Amino acid sequence: QVQLVESGGGLVQPGGSLRLSCAASGFTLDYYTIGWFRQAPGKEREGVSCISSSDGNTYYADSVKGRFTISRDNAKNTVYLQMNSLKPEDTAVYSCAADRGDRLFGLFVHPVLYKYLEVWGQGTLVTVSS
Repeated sequence: QVQLVESGGGLVQPGGSLRLSCAASGFTLDYYTIGWFRQAPGKEREGVSCISSSDGNTYYADSVKGRFTISRDNAKNTVYLQMNSLKPEDTAVYSCAADRGDRLFGLFVHPVLYKYLEVWGQGTLVTVSS
């Protein structure tokens, strides 16, 4: 069964850190670009960060640049999102998605196209609050 499973979410105080994991099963991530997305209550899903399948190239939304770091460990078939200096506005359900090749980079800022991404995880809740 092809699936992505996110973990690592939870409650953290402003300024704190969390590391999210996106583990793949049923397929290998080597040939897939992986993206992290989030959806806050009442808001549209938005792209947070993505990492290329081919050259490890990365992209970050302006709202998280300098605070979040995406990385991948193909040996563990897992992608990570290290989130530092968290803010209350980072509160959301975070999901990862996998798409073959580098097409995801072109879709990243177009939420209406997210439905075309091949595999989605179920999401993990991140709550930033004091």
